[in-house]
Amino acid sequence: MVSRATRTDAPTRREQILKEAARLFAERGFHGVGVDEIGAAVGISGPGLYRHFAGKDAMLAELLVGISGQLLTGGRRRVAEAEHGPEALLDSLIEGHIDFALDDRDLITLHDRELDRLRDTDRKLVRSLQRQYVELWVEVVRKVCPDLVEPQARVAVHAVFGLLNSTPHLSRPGPLPGREATARMLHKLARGAFAAAAE
Repeated sequence: MVSRATRTDAPTRREQILKEAARLFAERGFHGVGVDEIGAAVGISGPGLYRHFAGKDAMLAELLVGISGQLLTGGRRRVAEAEHGPEALLDSLIEGHIDFALDDRDLITLHDRELDRLRDTDRKLVRSLQRQYVELWVEVVRKVCPDLVEPQARVAVHAVFGLLNSTPHLSRPGPLPGREATARMLHKLARGAFAAAAE
C-alpha cells in the first residue's frame, strides 16, 4: 500500500479499494463489513473486487503489511538522506511518523483491532517489519541521547509511538481540524518525551 501522505498522483483502483476497505473496517470492524459494501464505496460490484483481491482477508493483510513496510522504507530513506546529524535526523523521523499518524488513522485503528485476524505468516511479517522500524529509531535516539542504554531507548521509542499513534482518538470522522498545529504539538511532545527519558 502507498500512503496518501507520500504520493501526489491519482490513486489506482487497487489503492482506492484499500482506502475504502480501511475506512469501513475501522468504522465497523472487519466482520461488520461485506465485500459488496467495499465495492459500492468505489463504484464497482462486490464480485468485481475479486479481480483485485482474493477477498477481505487479502485486503486486510495488504493494508497492515503494506503500512509496516512503508514506515520502514520511509525511515530507511530518511536515514540514508540525512545530512545534518542525528538531531535533524530524529526530527525527520518524527515528522515522517506524524504524517502517517495524521493521514492514515484508519490503519492505526485496524492494527490495534484486527492484527490477530491475519494469517500467522502475515502477522509475523508485520511484527518483523515493526521490529526493524523500532531498531532504526533506537539507533538514532541513542546518538541524540548517548546516556540512554539500549533497553531504555527502546522503551522511549515505543512510548513515543504510543503518543503519536493516539491520533484516532482526536477527531472522528473526517480530517483533523488544524492539522499543522496538531503536527507541531505532536512533534514537541515527542521531543519532550525523549528529553525526559534522557534526564
